[in-house]
Amino acid sequence: MSIHNTVLTATFKWGSILTIRVFGNCRIATMETGYDLIENGVVEISNDVVSWVGAEENYQGDKANMENLGGRLITPGLIDCHTHLVFGGDRAREFEMRLNGASYEEISKAGGGIVSTMKATRSSSLDELVEGALPRLDALIAEGVTTLEIKSGYGLTVDDEIKMLKAARQLSKLRPVTIVTSWLAAHAVPPEFKGREDDYINEIAIPGLKMANSEGLVDAVDGFCEGIAFNVEQIRRVFDTAIALKLPIKLHAEQLSNLGGAVMASELGALSVDHIEYLASDDTKVLAKNDTVAVLLPGAFYTLRETQFPPILSLRDNSVKIAIASDGNPGSSPLFSILLTMNMACTLFRLTPEEALLGVTSVASQALGLKKVGIIKEGYYADLNVWNCEHPAELSYRIGFNSLFRRIYRGEDA
Repeated sequence: MSIHNTVLTATFKWGSILTIRVFGNCRIATMETGYDLIENGVVEISNDVVSWVGAEENYQGDKANMENLGGRLITPGLIDCHTHLVFGGDRAREFEMRLNGASYEEISKAGGGIVSTMKATRSSSLDELVEGALPRLDALIAEGVTTLEIKSGYGLTVDDEIKMLKAARQLSKLRPVTIVTSWLAAHAVPPEFKGREDDYINEIAIPGLKMANSEGLVDAVDGFCEGIAFNVEQIRRVFDTAIALKLPIKLHAEQLSNLGGAVMASELGALSVDHIEYLASDDTKVLAKNDTVAVLLPGAFYTLRETQFPPILSLRDNSVKIAIASDGNPGSSPLFSILLTMNMACTLFRLTPEEALLGVTSVASQALGLKKVGIIKEGYYADLNVWNCEHPAELSYRIGFNSLFRRIYRGEDA
């Protein structure tokens, strides 16, 4: 057996080509319910899907062309289920302001925060947004991300929000990665609508959603339910429109206070509620009942020096599924490393390494409403990572270290 790439192809009489790749001598973390480790495992890929996975002793396929991975670890490709990857400008100056004592709310009320990024995003062309986002996307890909979500939310006009989602769609054509989009026009109130939040919802967020959806740009609908953004009823109006359009919903909720947004979204069938530092422990039962994923975002917790922890124990006690994500954005979480996100989730939130890896694989896929990624399983897409590791806990354990050996996207090295 060789460590070099070995591919078997067969051409059928009707003209289709089947490409088979077989990887052996590896430890496999399938991540269906936990690590679910397979020692001395084999993964067989047929074109872009996994066609067999299990112990080598049970494999009846083509062992002669098996590629020897030298005992390395294979996991599913990683999923970053909450990012704001597309934006204009940066907010390094606000980072300095926070260190000089200004709070997130104070910066926002002074015209900073999301609004400052709004100005830079509005002034950027579509090509400039794509060019600016590519290095951030490449950083995630380099750490084994094969699927991610990208939100709008910094344009805050119909045209500029649509421009952001067009940039996200363009990124998926430029790199071997799956990108799902979220309409997040209800992210902040732009200056021209100050004090007129209802008008903004009626004139921008809802009509823009309908227009963007008609152009095939929207995979899900998000909002920011918070005192510095929109209240529960305003977000609910956006969600009612999304549901009428048969689009899934999700929500930034309970990040800075408890307004009840998470419960409202969950009762409407939300895929996920995100942040949730201020979620009441009893409300975790609502998430469990509705199978809503709790997406924890340690990057924002870290950057804002938050002291209120998400209700981790209650989430566990009520069997709420927990995902984690980078929340990569220009202000509150300028984090574009999924591996550091995993370490932060363990160190700051006391997740176990197994919970962290589930949170960027199978649970993250549920948070995005995806069915064939996040698990190494027959019939699932062959999005895989090969790591220079013996045990999956190593992925969360190290800080600032990337052990990725090979990234496979839809069956091909990428």
